[in-house]
Amino acid sequence: MENLLSIITFVPLVAAAILALLLKGDDAAARRNAKWLALIATSATFLVSLFLLSGFNPGDTGFQFVEERDWIMGLKYKVGVDGISVLFVLLTTFLMPITILSCWEVETRVKEYMVAFLVLEGLMIGVFVALDLVLFYLFFEAGLIPMFLIIGIWGGKDRIYAAFKFFLYTFLGSVLMLVAMIAMYVDAGTTDIPTLLTHQFSSETLNLLGFRIVGGMQTLLWIAFFASFAVKMPMWPVHTWLPDAHVQAPTAGSVVLAAILLKMGGYGFLRFSLPMFPIASDLLAGFIFWLSAIAIVYTSLVALAQSDMKKLIAYSSVAHMGYVTMGIFAANQQGIDGAIFQMLSHGFISGALFLCVGVIYDRMHTREIDAYGGLVNRMPAYALIFMFFTMANVGLPGTSGFVGEFLTLMGIFQVNTWAAAVATSGVILSAAYALWLYRRVVFGDLIKESLKTITDMTRREKAIFAPLVAMTLLLGVYPSLVTDMIGPSVEALISDYHAALPADAGMQVASH
Repeated sequence: MENLLSIITFVPLVAAAILALLLKGDDAAARRNAKWLALIATSATFLVSLFLLSGFNPGDTGFQFVEERDWIMGLKYKVGVDGISVLFVLLTTFLMPITILSCWEVETRVKEYMVAFLVLEGLMIGVFVALDLVLFYLFFEAGLIPMFLIIGIWGGKDRIYAAFKFFLYTFLGSVLMLVAMIAMYVDAGTTDIPTLLTHQFSSETLNLLGFRIVGGMQTLLWIAFFASFAVKMPMWPVHTWLPDAHVQAPTAGSVVLAAILLKMGGYGFLRFSLPMFPIASDLLAGFIFWLSAIAIVYTSLVALAQSDMKKLIAYSSVAHMGYVTMGIFAANQQGIDGAIFQMLSHGFISGALFLCVGVIYDRMHTREIDAYGGLVNRMPAYALIFMFFTMANVGLPGTSGFVGEFLTLMGIFQVNTWAAAVATSGVILSAAYALWLYRRVVFGDLIKESLKTITDMTRREKAIFAPLVAMTLLLGVYPSLVTDMIGPSVEALISDYHAALPADAGMQVASH
């Protein structure tokens, strides 16, 4: 289908414009119409994105569905997908109708709420399909605005603080990336990403302000991109905005933040850091391994100390993203396959866990763990679904959580056994905090008076979880659905990466 990627990107944006300009009033009918329009638009986007899946050729390691047009001031509008980015587009379009369905109970400024999510969807898809530096940067930065508004307007009591912290952290990191992009344009004479992937940036040692910089320009560019992507992931120690943002964000905002927005950092490492700056990536891989290992252990221990359910799951997300960064910079087939798989799996599992918190928050208006206990007596369906996603988060074999962690740890072990050993301890810690949370919320006697009239999940709530359960199980028992799709593109990335390294590079490992 011609212009398929543009259709997928702009359908949500067009729907947002229609909603903003044509839908008037704030009565019950107008609010219902806004929700239905948003649900129809996101569902239509998902259905159209399935054509990507049917027409995509995994054996072709280049970019497919490429569209290129002249834009402004000599810049080009260029989009396309390869095996690495196509599944992130599908993850986004799959999760957005579920997200819209989860905010059916919202009654405050509903039209603006739906517009914010529709705009956010279009911008997130744009990040994954952009094949021009300027276009990528615009989509990457513009996505901050709707998320800032979602947290700042519909969030909790400290929402303004959390919204500004989220915005400033992610924006300041991206300023350095912009400077790096300008330097890349000056050096390569183009902003075209496929061309830049074949361009060799200088790696000769530089002397800058008295400092000797090994890896030269590559190292400087790598650090600038790292500043942006590390905050977005987020990596330790620049992760502190995430728990605040999650706690204050509405349920649907937390779902999108955890399931999709965090993945932009990992995608950035795969699209820019590894292929464009291979020598710097090799030099600094050890630094990434230990930052990630610290993140896995430290944030898992912090999660154990939380009294707020959302905060616990937010710290869990930071720990799981630690496996992703380790897998990416292991720069071997299992490591990168595992990192991509982990990002997709985490999208389903963490999104579902935040929805689980939302179900009981809608009833009790508190996220304090101590406010609950014995829910299994009144909410058996909820207890079952919450248990399933708790086990998936721990990495139970048969769920997608196991496959991602197992592959990344295999990849890391080939490169750095000590870092792999430390990261493996995170598996035990994740079981500790996840099962501790589940036991305190669901098991035990129902002794609190406020819980004795709580009702189980509605049909709408069960319908929200059904596709997430299906995908978590499907990818757990049939992971080759993902690995066959990404495998050739990952193999090509690794091959080019190792070919660009000097013969004596310390991190050389087999790509299989």
